[in-house]
Amino acid sequence: MSASAERPLLFLDVDGPLIPFGAPQPPPPAATADDGNPLLARLDPALGARLLALGCSLVWATTWREEANDVVAPRLGLPRLPVLDWPEADEPGPRGLHWKTRPLVEWAGGRPFVWVDDEIGAVDRQWVAAAHPGPALLHRVDPARCLQDSDFRALTDWLAALGRPS
Repeated sequence: MSASAERPLLFLDVDGPLIPFGAPQPPPPAATADDGNPLLARLDPALGARLLALGCSLVWATTWREEANDVVAPRLGLPRLPVLDWPEADEPGPRGLHWKTRPLVEWAGGRPFVWVDDEIGAVDRQWVAAAHPGPALLHRVDPARCLQDSDFRALTDWLAALGRPS
């Protein structure tokens, strides 16, 4: 088994965890991103190095899909990452189960994983605990603040408990 296959997965959403919503004020017009999407100006370029330092195999788990590699990754200094492919139609599940939950667990295939998103709820935690045989951390990020020091502490503490300090 290769070293990267042994690393825990980190499923990463863009809107909320990386691009904050509800910022106190919009970025100045000069900060507007090259492709005309003003939200990209809210990305903190330092987040990329912090995510890489966790020592996980990063996977985009976002509706941005491949566009995350094209416009988000370069601004964060991230390499091209695998992109979780979403099914066209999800099977009905328990009420309150996020539509991303099942595909994440299937992709993980029993490997330890972290899911960083702003839409994780109690039903997702319960479902993953019952359906995923490996360790999993479902970490909800405040979408108005995106990833903060306290979030990275929670992630590094969980990884250290797995025996994988960053």
